[in-house]
Amino acid sequence: MLVPLAGAVALAVLLGVAAFVIFNRDHDCTGGKLPLRVVAAPDIQPALNKIAGNYNKALHSIDSKCVEVTVAKESAARTANALAAGKVSADFWVADSSLLMESMRGQSGGDRLPQVEGSIAVSPVVLAAAKSAAPKLSDSLQPSWAGMISAANVANVDGPGKKVRVLALDPQKNSAGLTALLAAAGTAKEAGQDKALVGALKELSNRLASDSTALLASLTVKSGSRVPVGVTSEQAIHAHNTKKPESPVVALYPQEGTLNLDYPVTILTKDPAVLKAAASFKQDLTTESAKKTLRDAGFRDVDGTAGNALSQDKGFAPEKPAALAPPDGTTVTRMVQTWSRLNLGSRLLTLLDVSGTMALPVPGTGMTRMQAINKIATEGLGLFPADSELGLWTFSTHLDGRDKDWKELVSLGPVSETVDGTLRKDSLVKTFASIQAKATGDTGLNDTIKAAYTELTKTYREDKINTLLILTDGAGNDDPDGGVKNSEILQFLKKTYNQKRPVSILLIAFGPEAEQGKKQMDALAKATGGEAYIAKDILQVRDFFLQGMERRLCTPNCDG
Repeated sequence: MLVPLAGAVALAVLLGVAAFVIFNRDHDCTGGKLPLRVVAAPDIQPALNKIAGNYNKALHSIDSKCVEVTVAKESAARTANALAAGKVSADFWVADSSLLMESMRGQSGGDRLPQVEGSIAVSPVVLAAAKSAAPKLSDSLQPSWAGMISAANVANVDGPGKKVRVLALDPQKNSAGLTALLAAAGTAKEAGQDKALVGALKELSNRLASDSTALLASLTVKSGSRVPVGVTSEQAIHAHNTKKPESPVVALYPQEGTLNLDYPVTILTKDPAVLKAAASFKQDLTTESAKKTLRDAGFRDVDGTAGNALSQDKGFAPEKPAALAPPDGTTVTRMVQTWSRLNLGSRLLTLLDVSGTMALPVPGTGMTRMQAINKIATEGLGLFPADSELGLWTFSTHLDGRDKDWKELVSLGPVSETVDGTLRKDSLVKTFASIQAKATGDTGLNDTIKAAYTELTKTYREDKINTLLILTDGAGNDDPDGGVKNSEILQFLKKTYNQKRPVSILLIAFGPEAEQGKKQMDALAKATGGEAYIAKDILQVRDFFLQGMERRLCTPNCDG
């Protein structure tokens, strides 16, 4: 009996030794620690930090050194900028969106950004509203990108914007903001809503929250009669509700589908040993334990699977949302450039026709041409934000002495600036309302254009879109003293126009004779990369101004 027992003991000892050898081979820390520095987007950093803590406790060994993972918090935009400048110190990067990284590739130094190596989680970008206010939206806004555009469109004065106030995240600083912009732009293009999109973007640029935390907090604060609706990630809503259960927010899923934040992994280190550590930690992020930690934090698996954190009773739709086709890198870069250009400040000098024909009535309106033009101007100028610079000249003949066909009524400058005790914006409104046509005045248009264009060119502002706006009842130039001829003003504009410092002409005419001068109107505008319009209805003016804003997206090559 002793012989078999001795054999069993010997076998147990051998197995124990083998297990000890294997354990120590996989957990050999005799060489010390091997640091792996991870930097992650703020929303996913807490979950990754928890995963890293469990990983470190398991004693993963690389070349006799145990990997020690630390996870720092930093916005993806900041990390990308640091990387492009060659100043990043991390080994392993988890951004919140590959779309943001694509936008960074189009910027200076963007070619230094390495390629991503897959995604570890996703979070759909959705609309959001306070749980208490969401039922009020049923008769004014159906959850959709088209609905959001309609509600935010500054030109849609009778649309859902009367009952809904849309808030956004800055797409240049926030990945959810950029993703929402791309989703909205893609659906707008499909539906032929490009002009409405411009109106929405222009309005949203004045309603930006600094981050998702601030945006979601503002949704639960009652302010005015309109219901606030925001755009953010599904996970951000979960995080908000976890911290502030007394003021919950619900997710509203766009009918057309949406795009995701996809949390891509990028390996930054070049060190061979650290590369092994990065590969080991990346593999650990695919384990069920790590996935559960991410699901519990409000993220979805890469395939869209949700955890208990995104249950219906908590204000979410657990099933995977419909997906929009992700845009390519060129589309992302172009949209970022579009946003930047569209939100350049405006510098606009208005030339208002006060010649005798402006006193004639407009059939069927009960207004004179002057009154109609003034209404057009007031409508249009209402589209310009507080950082705009505006000014007003009138023109006819002999308007300011014998030798000048124009007169400055409101100097060109910031609308928020006080001039002689009155805000320039208020001064413009009062001045437009009080202007009368000069009964004996002819149309000294060309001399006025030359003087105004020279002034705008001389005082050009690099940080703004510089525009000369002409409001008239026709583009004729019936100056009895001669003045600058049609051929001469066109030659002057073509010679003076500078593509690197563009000053464009936007010409809006209103009246039965306007069509007769359309050819000259087009020539004047095209010489400066601008556009000419004839308003048959006063309400068209908002569309004309939006079209003018659209042109700033392609200036100076709109027609080339």
